[in-house]
Amino acid sequence: MPICKPIDPGLKLSAVASDLVGFHWHTNGIKADFILSDRPEQLLRVSFDLPCIVRMLDEMALSTEDDDTPDEGRVPNHFAYEIIGSRFARLQSETWKEVSDPVVHYQFVTGWACLDVLTNAKPQFSVIERQS
Repeated sequence: MPICKPIDPGLKLSAVASDLVGFHWHTNGIKADFILSDRPEQLLRVSFDLPCIVRMLDEMALSTEDDDTPDEGRVPNHFAYEIIGSRFARLQSETWKEVSDPVVHYQFVTGWACLDVLTNAKPQFSVIERQS
């Protein structure tokens, strides 16, 4: 059974009112930008500074995700999780997981999108100014 461990991003974020609005690969990792519903001029940036395997899903697709059993530890309207025992993580390259060990599955859920990240890096959260 997948176990969801909520992560505190360091600020209040309404997950259902948020969305993934930017995604960038950089030299050794990724940056993903999310809407802060109460601060329209700013975004929450989640970044990882090591190689990652990434999956982006429309939130509707989560209802088709069958992991054999219900998730344990989900919190209503919560944004960030560490996921233990997911099928997504199990099905990735064993070689990549061995080279990158220990690999952690992080999941960021909004009202419109879901970002899954497998990596050996810890997520870094920061607030950035929204570009027009």
